[in-house]
Amino acid sequence: MTLDFASLGDWVEISKISNEIGVIESIYDRKNYLSRKAGKLRGGLKRGRRLEQIIASNIDKIYIVASIIFPDFNNRFIDRVIVAAESANIDFSIVINKIDLDENNYSKNWEQFYKSIGYNVFRVSAKSGESILDLKENLSGKVNLFWGQSGVGKSSILNSMFPHLEFRVGEVSNYSQKGIHTTVTGEFKKVAENTYIVDTPGIREIDPYGIKKEDLSHYFLEFNPFLQNCKFSTCNHDHEPDCAIIDAVEKGEISIERYQSYLNILNTIEDDMFY
Repeated sequence: MTLDFASLGDWVEISKISNEIGVIESIYDRKNYLSRKAGKLRGGLKRGRRLEQIIASNIDKIYIVASIIFPDFNNRFIDRVIVAAESANIDFSIVINKIDLDENNYSKNWEQFYKSIGYNVFRVSAKSGESILDLKENLSGKVNLFWGQSGVGKSSILNSMFPHLEFRVGEVSNYSQKGIHTTVTGEFKKVAENTYIVDTPGIREIDPYGIKKEDLSHYFLEFNPFLQNCKFSTCNHDHEPDCAIIDAVEKGEISIERYQSYLNILNTIEDDMFY
């Protein structure tokens, strides 16, 4: 069940009422879309059932933005967005911002961690401009969505690449070390010929939508070499005996960090979502 009608990135047909007002008559088929679970229903036939909130559609590339500090790097959030992107079959890269504040070089460790799995990673500083041009070159000819938690610097990165856009930039709370929302609606803007960016509101958390427990493991790239070796074809890689994934974790062939992310997502999947 989908919460949205028309979403950011949709191609639509409209009837013009005035120079500033129009009515959407139809929506063209989407080639893809990125979504998450919305809030629970408070009434209706399926009380508590989760709806699907579409973030944006017709996306070529997702940039999952995190900061290494202020707020602290959150690999659990990144892993959830990876699952959402993988399940939607949308290409993505990870962007680690604020490396100018990274005195202990933690960003390099996380870059190597995700690259070792097979994911593309950019380490950047919106403040100093480091590696911003490298990131900008990857946007050419695509519809690019930037998504991350509040305060990680999505809008600052976009402003450093395209100063004329003047996206609003917020601060990080000194008390909570969490971002303060400044982008309150998604923005879709053309920045060059056939090149577009989508800046989305910062969020605190994401639950991927529409994923079955038996399919989740396929969205963890490093699990794939082991999946056929489980004793049971219905294995959820949680507590089952002779599980090849658990064995690989115990042997250090799969990171405990990624396995914990897998378990966290597995425990949020609602069995009654599908009927």
